[in-house]
Amino acid sequence: MGTPRTRCGWADDPAKPEMTVYHDAEWGVPVHDDRVLFEFLTLEAAQAGLSWYTVLRKRENYRRLFAGFDPEQVARFDTRRVEKLLLDPGIIRNRAKVEAAVHNAQRFLETRSEFGSFAGYLWGFVEGRPVSAKRRTLADVPATTPVSDALAKDLKKRGFKFLGSTVVYAHMQATGMVNDHLQSCFRHAACAKRAR
Repeated sequence: MGTPRTRCGWADDPAKPEMTVYHDAEWGVPVHDDRVLFEFLTLEAAQAGLSWYTVLRKRENYRRLFAGFDPEQVARFDTRRVEKLLLDPGIIRNRAKVEAAVHNAQRFLETRSEFGSFAGYLWGFVEGRPVSAKRRTLADVPATTPVSDALAKDLKKRGFKFLGSTVVYAHMQATGMVNDHLQSCFRHAACAKRAR
């Protein structure tokens, strides 16, 4: 048996193994795939006011019910489809959030059309490369930054819903736009390789 790995504290709860797997495999890894970016935007908007663990445990249900997070399909969900989604206990059955997912898919496609890719739009806010934050403790990790404020403001101007600065910063962390792995975490170095 090898030496135990040091992780960010939030990912080291034996009672929540899904969080550990997510932290080790995905969190902080730069994402440039539009479908994956749409998935994270949708899940993080669903998380607003809840814990990420709650959403993470429902992720496979979201994938199944939201057409594998294909924004073109989600953008075409009609009222009947929304009503059906609201009956499924596999997702967070909040009408405003489910309707926002459909609405945001439409805005996502508009933004993608304007910029050639949604990734191109998003990563422009960090000059195309992850920001290495060099956090020492969880207390050093902010809830928002000036960049998340600017991105949230622009998303709002484009009509996106449930994507305030705190949710946007969580998106930036998850998709590797910022490397918020603690410096003591075994994932910090790997995620810092492409950072500026």
